[in-house]
Amino acid sequence: MMKLTILGTSSAYPTLDRFTASQVLQINGKSFLIDCGEGIQTQLRKNKIKFNSIEDVLISHLHGDHFFGLPGLILTFNLLGRQKPLNIYGPKGIKNIIISLLKIGNTWTNYKLNFIELENSSSDIIYEKNNISITTIPLYHGIYTNGFLFRKKIFTHKLLIEKALSFGIDKTQFSGIKSGKDGLKSDGSVIKNIELVEPLPLDLTFAYCSDTLFNEKTIHQIQACDLLYHESTFLKKHENFAKKTFHSTAEQAALIAKKSNVKKLLLGHFSARYKDLNLFLKESKVIFQNVDLALENKIFVI
Repeated sequence: MMKLTILGTSSAYPTLDRFTASQVLQINGKSFLIDCGEGIQTQLRKNKIKFNSIEDVLISHLHGDHFFGLPGLILTFNLLGRQKPLNIYGPKGIKNIIISLLKIGNTWTNYKLNFIELENSSSDIIYEKNNISITTIPLYHGIYTNGFLFRKKIFTHKLLIEKALSFGIDKTQFSGIKSGKDGLKSDGSVIKNIELVEPLPLDLTFAYCSDTLFNEKTIHQIQACDLLYHESTFLKKHENFAKKTFHSTAEQAALIAKKSNVKKLLLGHFSARYKDLNLFLKESKVIFQNVDLALENKIFVI
């Protein structure tokens, strides 16, 4: 299972009811913070996400609405007595920004900051531990920008218990069979694993496409994703603004979702000029039906 909590959905600057870009994806008890807009500490507390559960922060690009909350979060972690390291993935330059701020304030953390600076213009695997991987998705936003593809790999089969018992297979073998081993009957004969388990389900996938100009080059990477978050700063009537500022419209996000054959689309990063966000749903649903708004404090489960 993957659990996505939306913390911020506003573009450029916060409003009375919307924070700037930030989400938390929880997998196997690990919390990945994706972008880090202002007000992040408030949103984490409101959503009862334990600060210490966050070990990895992923910053898509170095525009303020996507990382200005990070310095404050780092210092809050320190005040709360954090001991374990914090891994920060982001464009080259983020280390210098954070360290410079700490130096100017004559402030240091009691825990280690590990910076993994990204500069590859091609897709790259930046995280691979246990059954979780994260791959960058090159985006097109005027400055170096990445989206992120999260994958939870499924290794354990579901055992057909009654069938295994009917073969006289001892329960002590069940764990091994779920991991792919064949079964052994009491007479020593072998029952092939495929006869004792259900087929493995597909990997779980979540794609985060941050600020980007409409570009179909991302489609091959996000094919058949379970959940796609795609920025939709503008409505179609302001498509000229989208092009000028390297952003997308709700219609364009829906086109990407349809051509990628994803299961569900989330829209976010809304311009503050729009008061009725249902207009984004209306525009996108003309092209792609299974779409929702990534509003603050909403939770989506994969």
